[in-house]
Amino acid sequence: MDFKKFSELIMIEQTLFALPFALLGVLFAGGGTIGIWFWVIIAMAAARTAGMSFNRVIDAGIDAKNPRTRDRLIPKGEVQPKMVWMAAVISSLVLIGASFMLNRLCFYLSFPAVFMLFTYSYFKRFSASSHFYLGFVEAAAPIGGYIAVTGEFARVPFVLGLVILTWIAGLDIVYAIQDMEFDIKENLHSIPVRVGKQRALFISAVCYIVSISALVYAGFLTHKNIFYWAAVVSVGMIFFYQQCLARSQNIALAVKIFFKANMFISPILFIGTFTDVFFL
Repeated sequence: MDFKKFSELIMIEQTLFALPFALLGVLFAGGGTIGIWFWVIIAMAAARTAGMSFNRVIDAGIDAKNPRTRDRLIPKGEVQPKMVWMAAVISSLVLIGASFMLNRLCFYLSFPAVFMLFTYSYFKRFSASSHFYLGFVEAAAPIGGYIAVTGEFARVPFVLGLVILTWIAGLDIVYAIQDMEFDIKENLHSIPVRVGKQRALFISAVCYIVSISALVYAGFLTHKNIFYWAAVVSVGMIFFYQQCLARSQNIALAVKIFFKANMFISPILFIGTFTDVFFL
């Protein structure tokens, strides 16, 4: 498997999008050292690679049936499942190794983290809560980043985790709307299938409100200054734009624009928090 196919398989651009999640936790913990930044970046990249690899190989049979996903590399036969399993296992070991280099608590938590990365793809087979489980998995990033610096639990990282959990759940609910007919046919579970499109959109909006509220609370809790608050306002505007898009008649086109807008959120939060921590 060459690098081009591998990067397409794991959607490497999504790894760059997710990286600020973990670094946000590092910043809220005071910034850490260069060594901590290095190992957090390695751990986050490995976690993302493992998660995407597990998802692609576990869902290969479902992806082959879905018109939206049948052109992915495994269903097309361009990548062998055993190679993807190998990538997932190696990435999981790298995650555990990088966590060991950070501190003992990070090392202990890396094992349930790998378990969550592996089990996420199975949730939609039996529960509509899969959106929130995905958010829970992603929430481990800022929590882990904070613990990488402090080596202990505190209230702040869990508030940051709530930001990510509800944001990711809210956007994944919108994402699932485009697969409603297929999910019903294949007996797959999602909130849009369970409660219908309109109620699903309402739940997504509530998730976004909780997420932005948690961002505000995190700011007050840690006495953030103007650059952080400017970032929060910007994210709030993107959230509002995304919720408007989600109510478009052409959901497939709306989701594409939705995710393009989504790519700005984590960098904006990172830049605002970084500036607040190191320049004020």
